[in-house]
Amino acid sequence: MASRMRYFVAHQRCCFDRELSLGHVTGSAWLLDARRQRVLLTHHAKLDKWMQLGGHADGESDVASVAHREAAEESGIADLRLLSPELFDIDIHLIPARRNEPSHYHYDCRFVLQCIDNEDYVVSDESHDLRWIPIDDVHTYTREPSVMRMVAKTRTVG
Repeated sequence: MASRMRYFVAHQRCCFDRELSLGHVTGSAWLLDARRQRVLLTHHAKLDKWMQLGGHADGESDVASVAHREAAEESGIADLRLLSPELFDIDIHLIPARRNEPSHYHYDCRFVLQCIDNEDYVVSDESHDLRWIPIDDVHTYTREPSVMRMVAKTRTVG
């Protein structure tokens, strides 16, 4: 997956633009609570499944900033901290066609963020629901392999 991601970014001049119809880079946030025992997941409105917060880069090449922006926008939580500037996870997944948008790939760059203080969230139009879920209970909401991979990695976050 890392090789595919590097190849895509190196060979697609507009890889950060959602207008690139074959696929584009996205930024996601694995958002932990202040005690790092729960993760905030969204029940995504378009994809109808539980997953991490995130979205399109819209031309921005600083995908850590994209992840931070998307987490704040989708949760309404302002006080978020990037725990590391390094990638936490990457995933390449197919987004199904809908309306006037063909199927395409998201080359997703994922970062760990932490909610510093107020954990009260607001559900945006992009979600059916948001929920703080204990790390050990994520499997009751989704068994998506990439999400479960991040659950396993969470145990190594210092």
